Amino acid sequence: MAGRSSLVATAEQEAELRVLSRSDVRGEADRARAILLTLQGWTSEEVAEAFGVTSEAVRHWRGWFSERGVHALLSSLAPGPSPSKGGQALAVAGLLLRQHDDAAPSGPRATRSAWPRAGRGRTGSGPRQLVTFLSLDYAQPFVHGKAQSGLP
Repeated sequence: MAGRSSLVATAEQEAELRVLSRSDVRGEADRARAILLTLQGWTSEEVAEAFGVTSEAVRHWRGWFSERGVHALLSSLAPGPSPSKGGQALAVAGLLLRQHDDAAPSGPRATRSAWPRAGRGRTGSGPRQLVTFLSLDYAQPFVHGKAQSGLP
């Protein structure tokens, strides 16, 4: 259904939306800006194109705002383990990587345990490389879509 939204906001809500539109959390800022643009007469398709989302997402944001106000646009943590566990795991992995970084061989005959260092310039680093480095045999390393044949 193409057309203008009938969404309305009080002056206080508009002020809160302007503050939220400057949030460091991009999702919150985008949702607040989307509502402000809606109040200026933009359609959901126009807003969706501006933010690179679907028009359905924009309509969801409008619904949240109309039902629960500006607070509904705030980000919330998903249920599950504490994010501090990930930080702790990265700290331990960082220590392990630093310990082995100087001793790890590089070049075409690098062993699998040294692959993250040898492949750093080609593939970057990430969880897959870290798990491989820690010898958990997560997955065969790939470079340019093909298995790295020089590794055991």
